[in-house]
Amino acid sequence: MTPLAWIIFMSFAGGLLSVLVASGFAFAARPNWVPILISYAIGALLGASFLEVLPHAIEAAETPERAAMNVLAGILIFFVLEKLVLWRHCHDEGCDGHEHHHHGGGGHDHGRSGLLILVGDTFHNFVDGILIAAAFVESTPLGIVTGLAIIAHEIPQEVGDFLILLHSGYSRTKALAFNLLSSVATLVGGLLAYFALSRVQALVPMFLALAAASMIYVAVADLIPGLHKRTELRATIQQVLLIAAGIASIVFAHPLAERALG
Repeated sequence: MTPLAWIIFMSFAGGLLSVLVASGFAFAARPNWVPILISYAIGALLGASFLEVLPHAIEAAETPERAAMNVLAGILIFFVLEKLVLWRHCHDEGCDGHEHHHHGGGGHDHGRSGLLILVGDTFHNFVDGILIAAAFVESTPLGIVTGLAIIAHEIPQEVGDFLILLHSGYSRTKALAFNLLSSVATLVGGLLAYFALSRVQALVPMFLALAAASMIYVAVADLIPGLHKRTELRATIQQVLLIAAGIASIVFAHPLAERALG
């Protein structure tokens, strides 16, 4: 096959495969497990942002300070985006000035966390497509290895994303549909990079910073506060262990990510 055919195949198959594997795991979880497994999702988000995305955002940026500014700008953008979603919810349903939060508990957050995760995941998938294209332009074997590595390291993060979408009030069908739609960004990034690699690669630092910002913002601002509603010792130990498991799954996949992103 030609490099372009390989890029299309690997970008499409990679995004589809990682989403389907992650959805299979998330679908197997019972509905009452989702609030508990949100702790795992937090660990996966923080692990992916601090161990994978953020280091490469800093490496790709002109200076570490520029990367840090991009992440801070991204956090501010996601704060404003969440406010806009909240204002729309209040306009549609009416709010009494005291928005009640249910993050990490039994309720949902009217889709806010899910929306932010989808936006950040789309940026991340776009960058994955650029990396796949750049690797295939170099050589076909390198492209195949890079594509497989990206698929492998995406799976634990996609599991976390799915759990957050379910927790955020999305049905399983909608969660699958939106994740598949987000995965199309991999193909878009691959095609754009093939035809204009140098120009598209210049956007990589910004997109990586925005992806890291979305993961950090959702984990710290939206999900972690909900965990504090369960203060009993057993729940706290369970949360800590699941957060650690989420981070560990990223650590396990980290060598594959290094091969893909390094």
